[in-house]
Amino acid sequence: MSMRIFSGIKPSGMIHIGNYLGMIRPMVESQRRGDLFCFIANMHSLTTLSDANMMRQYTNDALLDLLALGIDPEKSTLWIQSDVPEVAELTWYLNNVTTVGLLERCHAYKDAIAKGLAPNNGLFSYPVLMAADILLYQSDRVPVGKDQKQHVEVARDIAIRFNNTYGNAFTIPEEEIADEIAVIPGIDGQKMSKSYNNYIEIFGAEKPIKKKIMSILTDATPVEAPKDPDTSIIYAIYKLFGTQEQSTALADRFRAGGMGYGDAKKQLFELLWEYFQPFRAKREELVANMDYVASLRKSGAEKARQVASQTIDSVRKLVGVL
Repeated sequence: MSMRIFSGIKPSGMIHIGNYLGMIRPMVESQRRGDLFCFIANMHSLTTLSDANMMRQYTNDALLDLLALGIDPEKSTLWIQSDVPEVAELTWYLNNVTTVGLLERCHAYKDAIAKGLAPNNGLFSYPVLMAADILLYQSDRVPVGKDQKQHVEVARDIAIRFNNTYGNAFTIPEEEIADEIAVIPGIDGQKMSKSYNNYIEIFGAEKPIKKKIMSILTDATPVEAPKDPDTSIIYAIYKLFGTQEQSTALADRFRAGGMGYGDAKKQLFELLWEYFQPFRAKREELVANMDYVASLRKSGAEKARQVASQTIDSVRKLVGVL
């Protein structure tokens, strides 16, 4: 049996190029090296999103985005979290072997409270739902960034405690720390983030995207003067998508002088627009055939539930509710 890789994305608005490099492209690549289980975590979004229409829109957009950017339902299992009700049932069973102290140590809760979010139980027990996501599908590997490593550690702790209490129900997952992805700067130089509103979206209209790129923060170095590409936001983004030859050529133009930042921004826009053109075309095809997308959603949920139902039946027997 091939290694089962578990990954997901929380629907929260427009996908941007930082999301693509840090999360989505690695998920697509995972399809070639294992059995990818990839889900859209719409139930997790309830901790911060209370608008039902926006929830539906963000969830549908996330499904379209993942399909357009290369998640292949023939090579992976792709589903929407709420389409598999077993995850909510498993969360309750796991709650009863999860100590309050474990949850109190979770930095995500502390960070959310520090940002002013209301300290409700959804935020506090968020890691238990995340553990249920991972454990329900008997996941072997969970690719995460260093800042998310604790989520997998919590899932491991909960799985071990459950197995020790009731019997072996769960595979103990291992985190897989991705190769260090360079911090992708936004148009203002801070880390690209929706919360900073400094992102460059992938599937937006051409003019607004170009306007954003043309507004990238630069210094006052005159056109004729040499410029250091290594201190430029423009170049930092460009080299993440350009070939080695393209990146070297732009760096040489920076150092030679005679090129204004406006010209460099135009080159960056052209590179990004061309890079994502096939993905935009794919997304437009999907939008034009939403019945097909709905069928993929349904079949993905059915595939996921085949695995989920086996796990939940085992858990019910072990805890004595079946």
